[in-house]
Amino acid sequence: MAANPQSGRQLRPIDLARGHGLSTQAVRNYEEAGILPAAGRTPHGYRTYTPLHALALAAFLALVPGHGHHMAASIMRAVNEGGTDEAFRLIDESHAQLLDDRRTLLAVENALRDLGSATTPVAAVAGPVRTFIGPLADELGIRPATLRKWERAGLVQPRRDPLTGYRVYDEADVRDVRLAHQLRRGGHLLEQIAPLIAQVRAAGGLEPLEAALHDWRGRLSARARAMLSGAAELEAYLHARG
Repeated sequence: MAANPQSGRQLRPIDLARGHGLSTQAVRNYEEAGILPAAGRTPHGYRTYTPLHALALAAFLALVPGHGHHMAASIMRAVNEGGTDEAFRLIDESHAQLLDDRRTLLAVENALRDLGSATTPVAAVAGPVRTFIGPLADELGIRPATLRKWERAGLVQPRRDPLTGYRVYDEADVRDVRLAHQLRRGGHLLEQIAPLIAQVRAAGGLEPLEAALHDWRGRLSARARAMLSGAAELEAYLHARG
């Protein structure tokens, strides 16, 4: 049988808040949002909490770094409303998103490695790179129509020759096309590739992006560890609830 959320010694809002560097208003807000079980009330209407509330607060704050505030709040509300299976489903969703992010990172890293080891006849030409849609498509073994489709999707932004109107691909364009080609070969959709190409442009090329990918990998690892910590605190809360 589940423990009564109001059983045990009484705690004040400040008692819960102090240990986490929170305000008492934050504790009340968490209760009103369903993140904490409903508080008890003194005859004068003051809120009273119990060690179970303290465990709920610790579980929520531990879940946030791995799952984000919104998902952590949804998980806690599900638990407090008796929907443990729903809470587990939400946790599974969060883990699936982390796995998807890892796969995307791996695809980008593989694409960069392939670009670094591939023979690049266009980039090897002396002087500034400047090529047209036909030769570039032939080099990659794709149709010019594919390059035009990638342009419409925002993957590449060649300029137009003012005299002929032909598309002209400079070194950055060729880089973006090759990266898009590698990612497409890896099964990624155009709408997934476009923001990654935008990151390459914003970073100023592939080398700066490698540092960003290193940071991305570190963030994913930190999320994974945070999920483990959150799971431990949530398990403690579930065990206390009975």
